[in-house]
Amino acid sequence: MKKIYILILLVTSPMLMRAMDIVELPLPKSDKIVIKLMFKNGSVCDPKGMEGLTELTASLVSEGGNKQYSSTQIKDVTYPWASRWSVSVDKEVTVFTFEFHKDHVASFFPILKGLILEPAMDEGDFSRIKSNQENYVNQVIRASSDEEYSKMALEDFLFAGTSYHAMVNGTSSGLKNINLQSVKDHYKKYFTRKNLTIGIAGNYSNEFMNLVKSSMEKLPDTDVIQPLPKSVPQPDGIQVQIVSKENALGSAIFAGYPLSITRRDNDFAALMVANSWLGEHRKSYSKLYQKIREQRSMNYGDYSYIEWYENGGQNMLPQPGVPRSVNYFSIWLRPVQTAEGLKKQYPELENISVGHAPFAIKMALREMQLLIDNGMNKEDFELTKKFLVSYMKLYIQTPSKQLGFLMDSKFYGRKNYIAEMEPLLNSLTLEDVNRAIKKYFQTKNMNITIVTDDSEAEPLKASLMNNADSPMSYSDALKATLPEELLKEDDIVAKYKINVKNVKIIKSDDMFR
Repeated sequence: MKKIYILILLVTSPMLMRAMDIVELPLPKSDKIVIKLMFKNGSVCDPKGMEGLTELTASLVSEGGNKQYSSTQIKDVTYPWASRWSVSVDKEVTVFTFEFHKDHVASFFPILKGLILEPAMDEGDFSRIKSNQENYVNQVIRASSDEEYSKMALEDFLFAGTSYHAMVNGTSSGLKNINLQSVKDHYKKYFTRKNLTIGIAGNYSNEFMNLVKSSMEKLPDTDVIQPLPKSVPQPDGIQVQIVSKENALGSAIFAGYPLSITRRDNDFAALMVANSWLGEHRKSYSKLYQKIREQRSMNYGDYSYIEWYENGGQNMLPQPGVPRSVNYFSIWLRPVQTAEGLKKQYPELENISVGHAPFAIKMALREMQLLIDNGMNKEDFELTKKFLVSYMKLYIQTPSKQLGFLMDSKFYGRKNYIAEMEPLLNSLTLEDVNRAIKKYFQTKNMNITIVTDDSEAEPLKASLMNNADSPMSYSDALKATLPEELLKEDDIVAKYKINVKNVKIIKSDDMFR
């Protein structure tokens, strides 16, 4: 008898939303109440040519006024209550978060309700918020942090042609096309009760919970279709995009490829162990950190990820509120020095033509390939697994974060991701992890973005395209202190070949247009 296999892809077509869900986290001893309103829309719902519309709409609701008070009056009225609220927008969700003392329920909730149900959508607030968003897209992302810049550039590169490709903040041309009426129409169409999950945590009564629910029932009841990417093709070989920027202080590198696994899958636990050993965010025990930063003093940090990590430059721990059904693996090499920068510091390096980027990329990919080929050993496996079981508890140190991760769990079809991971991790064997490494990790097909100085762009392109040897460049003083074993490894890394198929240079001014 022939066996027939049927593969059901949950994200291969636009997703029709369901009725309003509720996630509760009663904390009777708390003096706070947290309300989260998660709308399943996000930047994937931005119309073509209006990239940034969901972010602008959500910001106007959160930072504007309501029918009763202007934005300034709301700030004045709520200041004595020590209440706060914010909004975050990602690819697939928009989350409004409200936190306030339980004694101020009667006073604060009408303001919350007014912002969500009757936002003022004032022209002055719109102009202010749009101007700030345009400034971020046109100036801030390019000038303030090359690390975040390289991450945004990779997503633009990796997801080109899909609804995931544009920054959540939008594009220069997309924002120009948005007016106040666009925002009003978008809010009515995509912020409805049929794509809403209500989260509530803290010391609240059943009566208040019912009030929140009945209030949100007044949102439009229209169905929402979320245009998720139909597919994200694997890169063909290693595709490199160099973003050439005037006066960049180094080469910021972000590399990745699509993954077919998310928190929904039990295999995610095995991949967490492998990834933690390879490059856990901000952890000095990981292999990439030890090899690139600790032993060679090349940069500030080197990490790897098996899902999107929100604002890694600022956050020491993973954040809730950014669940995604389309996932990718990535390596983040924080800026390494350019040839121009090295020459200015060390006269003995005056003849080098390219900085540390090619060596750093080769070292990272070689370490990953060694993990694929050899797997983890028993001791590292046990220590890493034990670390993660404890470490994940730090993700939920506040009621807001506890609630956020519970709501993300529902997105992935889980009840409580944090609690469920402990038994999954504890039940793992070394064989499980090494099997997952071979199944999901690879180094041959990857997109790489490098934000670097104008002076480095062409030499870097030539080095990578020609797969040239890339010796590590040390100052004489540092090299004299390094062990012979490390220098021998450097020679191996310098000659290591990677599967580069194409390298292109893009001017920084041409990004996110």
